[in-house]
Formats: sequence, structure tokens, C-alpha cells
Amino acid sequence: MTTPHILPNAMLGILGGGQLGRMFTMAARAMGYRVTVLDPDPDSPAGGLADVHICSKYDDPGALQMLVDTCAAVTTEFENVPAESMRFLQARMRVTPSAECVAIAQDRIKEKRYISGAGLGVAPFLVIEKEADLAQTMTEHLPGILKVARMGYDGKGQIRVKTPEEVRAAWAQMGSKPCVLEKMLNLKTEISVIVTRTSSAEITTFPVAENQHEAGILDISIVPARVPAPIADQARGMALKLAQAMDYVGVLAVECFVLDDDTLLINEIAPRPHNSGHYTIDACLTSQFEQQVRTMCALPPGDTALLKPVAMVNLLGDIWRDDEPAWDKLLSLPNVKLHLYGKREARIGRKMGHFDVLADDVDAALAQAIELKQMLSQAD
Repeated sequence: MTTPHILPNAMLGILGGGQLGRMFTMAARAMGYRVTVLDPDPDSPAGGLADVHICSKYDDPGALQMLVDTCAAVTTEFENVPAESMRFLQARMRVTPSAECVAIAQDRIKEKRYISGAGLGVAPFLVIEKEADLAQTMTEHLPGILKVARMGYDGKGQIRVKTPEEVRAAWAQMGSKPCVLEKMLNLKTEISVIVTRTSSAEITTFPVAENQHEAGILDISIVPARVPAPIADQARGMALKLAQAMDYVGVLAVECFVLDDDTLLINEIAPRPHNSGHYTIDACLTSQFEQQVRTMCALPPGDTALLKPVAMVNLLGDIWRDDEPAWDKLLSLPNVKLHLYGKREARIGRKMGHFDVLADDVDAALAQAIELKQMLSQAD
């Protein structure tokens, strides 16, 4: 049975009012939809742009019922929304992605087991949920990284370990919470694929991004990724296979490791638009946020053609000092697009915005992006 299209002027709801919710709101309103944001922060970046901002907790029954009563569909900007809230909404209205898909991405243990169960490669891992699990043989997984199963992101909740003793100490340091011990591998690079799926017949991917990190936080995304075409094709194929296996509806980010021998492994997934897909706003025919609107409204994905090579640079709170950074240096350049997220307080490591550099070839885009990033970092 075909799901009816949800058309402009309908009210769309989103759980979360951060920068992803803000960019979703901008895309939805440009397409003629109205938006309700549920976020407990009165100064949330998306709340100030939305038609309605419900300033309540994500598990507030009254707030959830308000979404049911006023919205045609609901999505989320982050995976750590309370599962019961997702299930409450899903029982009463269209919710994309599904609560079941979000639950997989909320927990590294579930995530890795699901991906490997779908026949896709992941880094060798051990599950450590209780003290008795520390007695298992760890030799083949060391040196490794101990990662907390839930609520870890941008390098948080991760400790590098070399010995079983260090694993025990790291597990205690993380509050003896369920963790995954993941073997450290020799990486050539990391790439990511953004999938958009409305149905098994309506599914597409964006061009593959090559990602560089600093201190566990995405620093630069380079598109098209500078990897051989067969590797990019394989990454897209793996992402599509996973989305089909999950019966996923929405925008799904799939991060992959490219090992020294060109083996591809899936690192993690995000059931939403992703930082590495921000380049799509300026460099593609359709942005990842328009795709998010389209899938929740039961519309087919838009064309993902890359209009120009691009390098996207994250702007962290580190570059804010006594005054605003030198935005005129970016805004005076015709091939540079600046996006600021409207956050009131700049903090070290906090994502405050990004900029895209578009050029005729990817190396030129990257070189200019690095130069501009250094200029902003060094400016007085």
C-alpha cells in the first residue's frame, strides 16, 4: 500500500533543536512546510526559526501529544531521543526513521551486532557489559579503543588501551558501563556515505565524502573522496545494503574505514543527516536536509548530483576569542559559503558552524579550505 504524500503547508515535527534541526527547519520552510521543534533549550538554534517551539523535555507526555495533535509527521535530529517517546509517537503517526532503527544506532553493541549480522564488515570487537567480561581473552583485540556503548560522540567516551590492565582501568573510569573494545586497525582514510531511502524502490546515495578528524571531531570533509572508484562504489553498495536490511526510511549516514589493504569496514551509523553531509547544502542539487523532509513526507529522494567539488570545514568554538572571527575574509570570496548555527555561547570543541569551498577540482577546494581555516585560527 502506497503511503500518501504529505504536501506543503503541513506541519512537520522534529525532536531536537540543535544545528541539524535548524538546517532541517530551513529546508522544510523553503519547501512550504511549517515546523514544530521539541527541545528543552529555550535558546535552541532551531527553536528560534520554527513556527512552533515546544520548550519541554523529550519525554513530556503533554509535549508528545501536542506533536500528535498538530503534526503530519515527526523526525529526529539525534539518535539519543528516549526510546519510549519514539514508540509513543510511532503508534499514533508517521515517524521517520522508525523507533527500531534509531534504537540500533543508540547502542554500539546493538549497532555492531546488527551490521555484522547483515553480512557487512566491522572492526573486530569484544563486548564488555559486566565485570566478568573482563576475564575474557583480549589479546587479539589489543591495542584497541574502549568505547562506551551509549551516548558517546565526537571522540567522547573513548579511551585507547594497550593491555588488559588498561582495559580494566578504562572500564572503571567510564563508570563500569557497557562498552565495546574495538581493535585498532591500520587506516588509510575514513569515508562516509549518506543514504536517502523512502522505500525499497526509492533509494539513493550522495557522493562519497572523505573525512579528516582532529581530536575525535570531524574537521574537514572532501568531496568527491580521493579514493579509487571501486572503493567508493563498494562503500555505496554497503550503505545501500544496510539501509535495505534495516527497512530504513529517512536519511542514514554510514561511516566506513578504508584499511591499508583497501578493505572496507563500517565504523558506525547515524540515523539522521550527518556533519559529513553538510557539503550537500551548497554542492549538490538536493541537500541532505531536503532529503530528510522528502522521506518523512513519503516523497521520493531528490537528485544527488554533485554540482562542483567541495571541501567542508567545521567551525568550532575554539576560534572565538574576545570577538567574532574574521567573517569578512570568508564572505568576500565568491566560491565560499558560510553557515553559522545561531548558538549563543562559543565553547571549546562546540560546533558553531561550517563553511564550504567550491572549486573546479577537489585538490584546489581542499587547499583553499585549509588556508582559510588556518587564517581563522590565527587571526587576532
